[in-house]
Amino acid sequence: MTKKTILIVEDDFLNRRISKKVLLENGYEVFDAKNAKEALVILQKESLAIIILDINLGENEQDGISLGQHIKDNYSLPFIYLTAYENPEIIEKAVATSPYSYLTKPFKSSDLIASVEIAIRQSSNLPKRKPFIYVKDGEYNVELATEKINYIESEGNYLLFYTDGKIYKIRSTIKKIMEELSNSTFVQTHRAYIVNKNKIEKFTTKSLIIRNTNIPISENYLDKVKQIL
Repeated sequence: MTKKTILIVEDDFLNRRISKKVLLENGYEVFDAKNAKEALVILQKESLAIIILDINLGENEQDGISLGQHIKDNYSLPFIYLTAYENPEIIEKAVATSPYSYLTKPFKSSDLIASVEIAIRQSSNLPKRKPFIYVKDGEYNVELATEKINYIESEGNYLLFYTDGKIYKIRSTIKKIMEELSNSTFVQTHRAYIVNKNKIEKFTTKSLIIRNTNIPISENYLDKVKQIL
């Protein structure tokens, strides 16, 4: 049987260890993160079956509900909340993000496993949504499927997204957009360029070609480019 991979996002070390132990004993592969920043890195790199989110991820940290909303908007992954909160207002905000379950601490091991299995089975019956980002089309925000992006170019305070039929623009930085894009599909080749590795037609150690466009490869990024080519 193929192991199902789970991400636990929990700031409390003891609670994180207990949850991880229960899941490992039941045959799951488990990644864990103590905050949203660590969780987003794992989300970009790993193939996950489900995410378990604590609502309170520590002072001055992004909370689990906003992270849950981000997962809902950008990933086709089920998530459940595991929290000590029983406040009706908190519960209402959490439910609005469409979690697959909501468990309060302390929890029974059997309840955790049951919630995880139900979420995985329910989500497997739903059509998978392709990853996307929001870009500007004139004055409107539109969804752009990441698979349609050929490459991205930095232009001042803006990024230009080149597709086969159109160029889109947003106010952002290379660093910020790389945090949102999948590391398995996109690679930075230069301080001003990110490319979709699936769109590369040919390359040298100095540059590569996508849709008849020559994109530079700087020495600082050459090793990363070599890893995916």
